[in-house]
Amino acid sequence: MILVADSGSSKTDWMGYSNGEIIKFNTQGINPYFLNEQEITTIISKNEVIAPLVDSVSEIYFFGAGCSSPDKHEVVSNGLSAIFKNAFISVEHDLLGSVYATCGDTEGLNCILGTGSNICYFDGKKIHDGHHGLGYVLGDEGSGTFFGKKVLLSYLYKKMPSDLQAEFEKAFPVEKEQIITNIYQKPFANIYLAGFSRFMADNQEHPFIQEILRKGFQEFVDTNVKDYPNYKSLPCHFVGSIAYYYQNTLKSVLAENGIETGKILQKPIEDLFNYILNKEGIIKEVN
Repeated sequence: MILVADSGSSKTDWMGYSNGEIIKFNTQGINPYFLNEQEITTIISKNEVIAPLVDSVSEIYFFGAGCSSPDKHEVVSNGLSAIFKNAFISVEHDLLGSVYATCGDTEGLNCILGTGSNICYFDGKKIHDGHHGLGYVLGDEGSGTFFGKKVLLSYLYKKMPSDLQAEFEKAFPVEKEQIITNIYQKPFANIYLAGFSRFMADNQEHPFIQEILRKGFQEFVDTNVKDYPNYKSLPCHFVGSIAYYYQNTLKSVLAENGIETGKILQKPIEDLFNYILNKEGIIKEVN
């Protein structure tokens, strides 16, 4: 069996193929900046779908957030190897998985707008390293964490319109002290902050939310996309829930900046899975 995984900080999407059969399942996000080898092994071992498949898995192609250096590759690889003892394991950055899902083998810009944000240029053969992807403290413009922080601050600073203020209090009945504790004293503050961005989904047509979205996407464009001199001549692809659910506003901002919108995928896993299996000569496409 071949397993392909696409992992963010919040969740990992898995697809497997063996003898014409396809399986799909999810686990907690596996990011080596937040988890060690043992914790990764524990996450995998607790999944009921994986347990009966362990000995039959021969290859794993893992693409994950935080897997941007050899030492981080090793953390994930060792964590997986402890469970899948018979498997060849390849660990790559989630940007590469996103590139395979969107660009395939053609030139383009590839952006991630999910819990975090990132961008890269793909020349059709390899990714060219940039200086983006600085994480939620320094960067992550246009991400779920970025927008969650904007929404939360507008509420705490009483800058949110009264009608939205009332709706926010119903959706998130939390006190300031609890918010501060979760952000500064508990793990996964980025995921916690990103949770507040969900408030925008039911209110995205509200002028106040529209302004937050447009400014956030414009900041992503100014800081990330426009950093590439040829950005107007390339398709700009996106992967992630933020890009997917707010794509109308995103497309509008891109058009205003003369940027060609490429693919917008909520999750790259199916397109990535098809790409890997096709490259391996196993099957042309999986639905």
